Amino acid sequence: QVQLVESGGGLVQPGGSLRLSCAANGFTFSDRPMSWYRQAPGKEREWVATISTAGITYTGSVKGRFTISRDNAKNTVYLQMNSLKPEDTADYFCKAQGTRFDSRDYWGQGTQVTVSS
Repeated sequence: QVQLVESGGGLVQPGGSLRLSCAANGFTFSDRPMSWYRQAPGKEREWVATISTAGITYTGSVKGRFTISRDNAKNTVYLQMNSLKPEDTADYFCKAQGTRFDSRDYWGQGTQVTVSS
């Protein structure tokens, strides 16, 4: 059974940092590109960052502030978020992208990040 479990969210002041984790099981973790998405209240879900064998990419608004990484031995992907802004407030989700052997994408349940003074 596939599971993705995010953790590490919380309340932080502007300028602060948080590290999100997404622990995966039920599939071959190292095979899959892993991504973080976020959804702010009243807005559509947006892509934040992706890490794969092809490299790492970020959406423009988080470049230089967020860092995505993965530990394939621990089946975990991380999102280090620095210099947080109120506009980073959202529910953050990790996604395991489908492959040619299993085209399904898998999503976690999300973790809430609130940036406020």
